[in-house]
Amino acid sequence: MSKTYRLTYMALFAAIGTFGSSLLWFPAGVAKAYPVQHAVNVVAGVLLGPVPAVIVAFITAVLRNLLGTGSLLAFPGGMLGAFLAGYVYRKMKKTWSAAAGEVIGSGIIAPLIAVPYAKVLMGTTFASFFFIPPFIVSSIAGALIGLFLVTRIMKSNVWKRSS
Repeated sequence: MSKTYRLTYMALFAAIGTFGSSLLWFPAGVAKAYPVQHAVNVVAGVLLGPVPAVIVAFITAVLRNLLGTGSLLAFPGGMLGAFLAGYVYRKMKKTWSAAAGEVIGSGIIAPLIAVPYAKVLMGTTFASFFFIPPFIVSSIAGALIGLFLVTRIMKSNVWKRSS
């Protein structure tokens, strides 16, 4: 895939993640669940790889924070999930493994990082068990959506023709 195509897809995924997160969200405990971001992480991780997926997650988090539709917690959750989605998919070559990587990264590891991160940057003192349930709910919902989308994309051979 040429660099131009890769950058174009990265911009498209960042736009979908930013716009989609303002449309589809639901309250989940102490945080808001943004399943579109997790779906984009899975799709970008499979189609582009771990590093571009992390860049997409970072750009999306920046844009969401600038637009007031996200929180600082979007950074550790989105980037860890995107990296693991792409990395695990690259190792196993199974689309379900990308969804599992997203849930592990965004749903389990990110809440543990979010505790000191939230204390320093956001001034909150929630314990990690306050972050784990909403992060898991959000990442599972989005990972399932992303798994469905990436499976359909791969079966349609659209991606192979464009790359």
